[in-house]
Amino acid sequence: MDLARPEVSPAEVSPAAAGRAAAKRRGTAARLGLMALPVAFFAVFFAYPVAAIVARGLKTDGVWRLGRIGEVLAQSDVRQVLWFTTWQALVSTALTLLIALPGAYVLARFDFPGRQLLRAVVTVPFVLPTVVVGTAFMALVGRGGLLDELWGVRLDTTVWAILLAHVFFNYAVVVRTVGGLWGQLDPRQEEAARMLGASRFTAWRTVTLPALAPAVAAAALMVFLFTFTSFGVVQILGGPTFATLEVEIYRQTSEIFDLSTAAVLTMIQFAAVGAILALHAWTVRRRETALRLVDASRTARRPRGAGQWALLAGVVATVAVLLLLPLAVLVERSFGDAGLGHYRALTRDDGGVFLVAPIEAVGNSLGYAVAATAIAVVIGTLASVALTRRDAGRLVRGFDALLMLPLGVSAVTVGFGFLIALDEPPLDLRSSWILVPLAQALVGVPFVVRTMLPVLRAVDMRLREAAAVLGASPWRVWREVDLPMVRRAVLVAAGFAFAVSLGEFGATVFIARPDNPTLPVAVARLLGRPGELNYGQAMALSTILMIVCAVALLLLERLRTDRSGSSRCC
Repeated sequence: MDLARPEVSPAEVSPAAAGRAAAKRRGTAARLGLMALPVAFFAVFFAYPVAAIVARGLKTDGVWRLGRIGEVLAQSDVRQVLWFTTWQALVSTALTLLIALPGAYVLARFDFPGRQLLRAVVTVPFVLPTVVVGTAFMALVGRGGLLDELWGVRLDTTVWAILLAHVFFNYAVVVRTVGGLWGQLDPRQEEAARMLGASRFTAWRTVTLPALAPAVAAAALMVFLFTFTSFGVVQILGGPTFATLEVEIYRQTSEIFDLSTAAVLTMIQFAAVGAILALHAWTVRRRETALRLVDASRTARRPRGAGQWALLAGVVATVAVLLLLPLAVLVERSFGDAGLGHYRALTRDDGGVFLVAPIEAVGNSLGYAVAATAIAVVIGTLASVALTRRDAGRLVRGFDALLMLPLGVSAVTVGFGFLIALDEPPLDLRSSWILVPLAQALVGVPFVVRTMLPVLRAVDMRLREAAAVLGASPWRVWREVDLPMVRRAVLVAAGFAFAVSLGEFGATVFIARPDNPTLPVAVARLLGRPGELNYGQAMALSTILMIVCAVALLLLERLRTDRSGSSRCC
């Protein structure tokens, strides 16, 4: 007897099932079509420049010199850079988790006046350019800094300044990643364990910590990725003694002109980042296991008892000292003894490192950031829509991983690759203003995708299917179903892309022309010149850049939360 599933004739297929199948086929074709432009964008402006710079360094007369990899790794100074890059990233990650986890708990579980303001303040450092962060800590702990003046404590050119700056920069990563999940965990599970006789610590260790472990691991991997590829902070604070892989790639490329060594270091960093991203993807998949989640606004309560109030006070003090003090010192140093003199000097062209007055960098940066934001939003939105279905195949999942690579691959390599690769028709863009926004958009696209994708995946798929069955085209489905629900997420994604583009430094330092400098490039060049006036102008420009980024972040917070403080979009 044939127990195989009998074939069904076309006549026996219901019209509804046939409609759903046809809609699914149209949706698949539409997603592949949406991927075309993002794939082309990354192929031309990311893969091609990186491949060009690696080939320039490792290929001679058409022959690959792969033996150069072993030669570079055999150099003691290169091994020292690899060692410092790895261990400072590990220590920075551990310190960030240790200092930020109490803040994640407070913002997730406590309801108190000024909670949203504290949340915004905590997030400001993450969107600040690394150049500003390095400059702020130089003003605090460097030569002539606040600690040097008051107590003779100078931490410049030492790892402590770098580690503290990394904690400052990544504090928000832990608070957002871990605190977001912590606030949605049902507290009754831990309370039940307490009622059964478990101590507060035992209940937290056996109930809450296992649920938080994937989020903590994901946050740790993100912090490690950011610190492993650190450039602006280490470039400013590390001096000639300490260098990460990113800084060494920059030095080999722009100062020593040893492209083969730079290419090998780029490949090493690429391999390391690929492994980190693979591990990160694994932890994210684990994070998507079933948990009993509740509305975050229902879990926050006013602190009870002296212990909880003391914890809240400790977190506020930590934020004030670690996050606000460096920024306050930065502002104070921008005035110094000259009052507004440093700001006035920004309006004058001294005929030195710039061909224009430094203040023109503000307008340049804003114009570049607007263009980069438009590019990032278009590319990121198309990519997010293509990635919306969770049951997508390997090709789409691989595309998702590709979108994250610009966050880990050397921005210095990308910037120099632009100069090497985009110098012949039809892509001779070296003299075009669009080159800078294109480089900035590469960094902005991952933030757009990470902001919009969770929201798009939260839209009920049945609404899309119903519209498609009724004959709506994929574009009309997006316009009528998705867009009304994700409009606010698009605005938030645009804000993040704008802030990130405004502060991009690694690639822009190569391609920004002297007559059109960006703010981060102008700050770095002023810091590289001796003299009190140049130092004061660098502090003034950093303050302006900080204010612009902070305003963008506060607008994001206004979009993210309603008056009750509950999340609207992401």
